[in-house]
Amino acid sequence: MTGEAQPMLRKAGQPIPGVAVPHPPGSGYFVRFVPNPKSTPFTFGYLVLLLGTTLLLKFADPAVSAKLLQLSSTDAHNLWRRPLTSLLTSALWLSDEGWLAYVVIFAIAVAPLERRFGARRAATVFFSGHVLATLVTELPVMALISTHVLPGSAGRWLDIGVSYGFFTTAGALLFLLRGRARLGALAAVEAFIAAIWLADAPASLDSVVTLLGHAVAAHFGLLFWGPRLRRASAGRTRIPAGRQAPESVV
Repeated sequence: MTGEAQPMLRKAGQPIPGVAVPHPPGSGYFVRFVPNPKSTPFTFGYLVLLLGTTLLLKFADPAVSAKLLQLSSTDAHNLWRRPLTSLLTSALWLSDEGWLAYVVIFAIAVAPLERRFGARRAATVFFSGHVLATLVTELPVMALISTHVLPGSAGRWLDIGVSYGFFTTAGALLFLLRGRARLGALAAVEAFIAAIWLADAPASLDSVVTLLGHAVAAHFGLLFWGPRLRRASAGRTRIPAGRQAPESVV
């Protein structure tokens, strides 16, 4: 036996080192993206609040429910008479009972923003878009009513919900993407906005106002908040070697 063969035989007798085989993600992998009070307190708390108001509308006296919605609506009539009340309360109600659908929507857009930038900034982005899109779309309606271009009835329609805030956060997240991912996500958001409009009565004034509000909210998040959030993310202190960086969800 040659000298080279002996070391080879000794190595052959050693056990084969284990090979790590990747396993598919379990249920726990997806659970961590569900809003919870620890990692996403704003998103979780807001969803709990919306659940409460949805149940209230479902089980309360219909006359009471109608009155609450009427006072909270951000239509032109309400904005003229009680601007602060309507702006603050209109985002506390859902236009239907599909609360679980909004859990998915918030998990896709609002929760990732909060995980990355914190509850205060997520709430600021959300509610700033809600207020801005409401004013941009309803103030012209108020002006057209005051000049008698539109009838007074055009200022009385139910305008509630959280869609303006959602589209603002979605637009901000879009800017944090890069390249084709951003273009693809932007196309998906634009198609979603168009689908919502077409699913309603597209020729009605309230549908047109809602369409414009969704577009304003999404592009406000994209063009105003997106660059600011990227600079905030880039300006963070570098994590020292040996420490694990927080996971990015965008």
